[in-house]
Amino acid sequence: MTSILFGSLIFFFLVNTPIAVAIGLASLAAILWSGTIPPVVIVQKMFTAADSFPLMAVPFFILAGSLMEQGGISRRLVEFANSIVGRFSGGLAFVAIIASMFFGAISGAAVACVAAIGTILIPSMVRRGYDTPFATAVQATAGTLGVMIPPSIPMIIYGVLTGVSIGALFMGGILPGFFVGGSLMLVAWIISRKRGYKGDEKASFARIAATFKDAFFALLMPVIILGGIYGGVFTPTEAAVVAVVYGFLIGFFVYHELSLKKLKDILVTTAVGTATVMLIIATSSVFSWILTAQRVPQAVAAAMLSFSSNPIVILTLINLLLLFIGTFMETTASIIILVPVLLPVVTQIGVDPLHFGIIIVVNLAIGMVTPPLGVCLFVGCSIAGIKLEAISRAAWPFILIMIADVLLLTYLPWISTVLPKLAGIY
Repeated sequence: MTSILFGSLIFFFLVNTPIAVAIGLASLAAILWSGTIPPVVIVQKMFTAADSFPLMAVPFFILAGSLMEQGGISRRLVEFANSIVGRFSGGLAFVAIIASMFFGAISGAAVACVAAIGTILIPSMVRRGYDTPFATAVQATAGTLGVMIPPSIPMIIYGVLTGVSIGALFMGGILPGFFVGGSLMLVAWIISRKRGYKGDEKASFARIAATFKDAFFALLMPVIILGGIYGGVFTPTEAAVVAVVYGFLIGFFVYHELSLKKLKDILVTTAVGTATVMLIIATSSVFSWILTAQRVPQAVAAAMLSFSSNPIVILTLINLLLLFIGTFMETTASIIILVPVLLPVVTQIGVDPLHFGIIIVVNLAIGMVTPPLGVCLFVGCSIAGIKLEAISRAAWPFILIMIADVLLLTYLPWISTVLPKLAGIY
């Protein structure tokens, strides 16, 4: 049954079947092959997986990100960040990374981050003399910060699967997110200095104050969302609703950039995005259930532990596996399928489930900028009008530093656990 499951999945991938459909059809093929499991189980498991209160945060965070993009919030974040760091060599690259961190602190999604910030900054960087593949690669890799900086949709899914506090995961992602963002800025600065990408003139205090005033409500948004979660005012799911209401009010009544026509497009985009994510969650849950029923997690754990019981060796192998899987499987599906398999392994060697959750999210985020999947690369290509080959070559320095970041986060667990423990929520 397991061989049919994986064999059919590989076949559907090879014929370019959409990820959710491929996983669902592979699960159906395995169940039909077994001859003992009624196919109605697929529907039952899909419904049970989607019927989860914490997952209600997913559509609301997607909607909040769309409201930010269309309501003028992302543009104001870019202008404020540019007034602070735009004067340095590669200043606009810094702006792309910092603005993506702010956007990620509201939307929890990587693709939306690339689309919202990239449509503003990629053309601006090209006009200022930046190489187009470099500008696009900066924005594509910076977009991955959207799933590292809390709130994060993949962290929500991991928390639902494992029972780890989603609030603790959010707080645990703060330092890793800033750490990865800082390393991306370092690479961007080195390349910009080498290529002679100059910054703007130093902004006056008056300009900084003006951009801060204009972006004040945009900057207040992540403070309200994260402050409310960590202060115990509302749950992460309720925070997603607060983000939507706040983004709607600011876009309509403060910045006056939202309209009924835009709202219609935003709702359609949100519905499509939500349906895609939830279908992946539903079909992946069936796939994961079959793996569990066939005792695949136990077999994988026994195989890995027979190879070595050293936590460093095991975590290195897992990181290599995640890097490989992330190149061709969507993040949500990867988490739902791999967590039940890998969590028993890491718990047996004493790895904190919270720490492991951060490792998985950051590692799989790299898959968003590595071909052939590389969803952030494709979004960047569509904005810049360049081929995937060009942006892939330009992205490698950033991908390599992100891999180094993952290894440091893996072997220094305190980076992920210190804030939740200090706050007393884990």
